[in-house]
Amino acid sequence: MRLLIAGLLDGTHIGGAFFKAAKCLDLNPQLFDIKLAYAGPKWIQRINWHLRGKYPSQLRSLSQRVVWECRNLKSELFISTGIAPINQQALLQMGTMGIKKINFLTDDPWNPAHYAPWFFKALPHYDMVFSPRRANIDQLVQAGCSNVEYLPFGFDHEFFYPEVSINPEEQLQYACDVTFAGGADRDRVDYISALIKSGINVNLYGGYWERYPETKAHSRGIADIATLRLAITGAKIALCLVRKANRDGNCMRTFEVPAVGACMLTEDTQEHREIFGEEGKAVVYFKTISEMLDKVQWLLNHEAERQRLAQNAHLLIFHGNHTYKDRLEMMLSMTQKMLFKL
Repeated sequence: MRLLIAGLLDGTHIGGAFFKAAKCLDLNPQLFDIKLAYAGPKWIQRINWHLRGKYPSQLRSLSQRVVWECRNLKSELFISTGIAPINQQALLQMGTMGIKKINFLTDDPWNPAHYAPWFFKALPHYDMVFSPRRANIDQLVQAGCSNVEYLPFGFDHEFFYPEVSINPEEQLQYACDVTFAGGADRDRVDYISALIKSGINVNLYGGYWERYPETKAHSRGIADIATLRLAITGAKIALCLVRKANRDGNCMRTFEVPAVGACMLTEDTQEHREIFGEEGKAVVYFKTISEMLDKVQWLLNHEAERQRLAQNAHLLIFHGNHTYKDRLEMMLSMTQKMLFKL
């Protein structure tokens, strides 16, 4: 099979994870970097973003380059991730070439922060759309997507694994009661602020935490992958907050935290219950801020339970077919079944 993946290669971006997974599966993949779609003078980028519905400045030219790549490589399958800057004309052209088109929809396109009219014109022209959130499945069907399937996030096993040893300096640097890695969404600030006010030692990694007076002193900046792994390892508890604006029921940290081997306190969602099972089996759940505070205090006072939970969650995720290689295999299998039905 000849496969073209349109996504981002750097960091923990899922396009890069799928690319590595496809190489492991001997699918002869090629990666097309979609960040080129947003190149151009800053003033044009601002106009396109704010006045033209987050329109990528190079949408047309990049879309045609993708078509050219597919034709040149004789691709049989095309996979894009997220709100990919590929227009409907390109997807239609791929269809006439017999190429099957898949999108793994990492973000909720109805989230106001991501809403892009041009993307909704392209979306129905994918043969299959995989959503890691159940909340928008029906909407995707109503938007014209003929084949929509739920598929949760996963983890990249090359990046997220238990740290064998941490030197004393690193132990001191990353030690804390609770760590959280993710952007400072306004609703998340309320949770973190409550922890800080209760005297919990919190380390925060991600964007914009320094903007809020109540969290500024706890901001540790943007973490690279090695830092993120150490931050998770050094904390007594890793907090897992889903992105409410995305209507997420699980997120990337859902899998990355237990893959590293930390005790996770996570929001109580249907998807989390499906992944981790009942309360206390592998993780501890919470629904409200007060419940989160109570369970943080309980976990801090029960070290043996933290270790048991961390071990159970690690075994469940790290050895439970939750890598992006597993997700890619599932996508290919479900796509083949769909094509067989047609």
